[in-house]
Amino acid sequence: MRLSLLDRSRTRAGHPDAAALTHTIERAVEAERLGYSRFWVAEHHGVPGVASGAPGVLLAAIGARTTSIRIGSGGVMLPNHQPLVVAEQFLMLAGLHPGRVDLGVGRSVGFTEPVRRALRRSAEEPDTFADDLVELRGYLDRTAPVTARPALDEVVPVFVLATGRGLRVAAELGCPVVLGGPVLDQPELPDLLAAYRRDFRPHRDSRPHVTVSLDVLVADTDAEARELALPEVWAMVRSRRTGVFGALEPVAAIHDQPWDARTADRVRQGLDGVAAGSASTVRRRLERLADLTGAEELLATGSTYDRSALAGSDTALAALLA
Repeated sequence: MRLSLLDRSRTRAGHPDAAALTHTIERAVEAERLGYSRFWVAEHHGVPGVASGAPGVLLAAIGARTTSIRIGSGGVMLPNHQPLVVAEQFLMLAGLHPGRVDLGVGRSVGFTEPVRRALRRSAEEPDTFADDLVELRGYLDRTAPVTARPALDEVVPVFVLATGRGLRVAAELGCPVVLGGPVLDQPELPDLLAAYRRDFRPHRDSRPHVTVSLDVLVADTDAEARELALPEVWAMVRSRRTGVFGALEPVAAIHDQPWDARTADRVRQGLDGVAAGSASTVRRRLERLADLTGAEELLATGSTYDRSALAGSDTALAALLA
């Protein structure tokens, strides 16, 4: 499998939010040196634990500090934007960084009700994702009634962040897909992927392409890797109780806090869902995932509080799949 990284610009306790953006850029520079294929960033709004709300802006900064790695969004949430504006942003990026820009799109409408109101969105609105995607691609292909600028000879590839329903849309429109989260644990996943590949309708010269997105952390031992995974899992577990997805905390500070039995069980379940372990442990898990999905690419999404340990994990993962 090709190997890529998704960085969510996670904030860290004791550091200003803006530092998360600098950390993301620095990680991208190192990912390029290590030979990763792509480096993607995310879109989240009003989330204390995530500093990236405008992928296009962050990608411009990353592109200016790198020279060859592909850069892209994982993803732009299309319901939050007019397709023409998204096309203009990514055509500008492609004009600045030719041959390097990917556009991943999703359909999330916001983490909480106040955020959805701020975005002028509602969970009850009709789902226009497929129509918006067709309109967006028309601007990128220069087949729409309005020409998005700058007009370029290259076409920016569009990836669909997909669930079962999104897989059908991607197949009908001839788009590559990115799968992650609960969909990877669904027993019907092989059937869904078989249908995607069978029903794929090529657009231009596109082919079926499956990327799996998974939290991956590599350390010298399984126990050390699970400790690295703890800050992200802890933030998720706490968010289920407080409604706030917060900044990453140091491992020692997390262990110093009181845990009840329910919290401990949720943390254990969360850690089990991360591909965290020694190189041999992670290799076995990724091999099983590759056998299950036939994926062409892994988009690793792991994060932790300790940036030096995260850099070590990125290095170990690159060596593992070299």
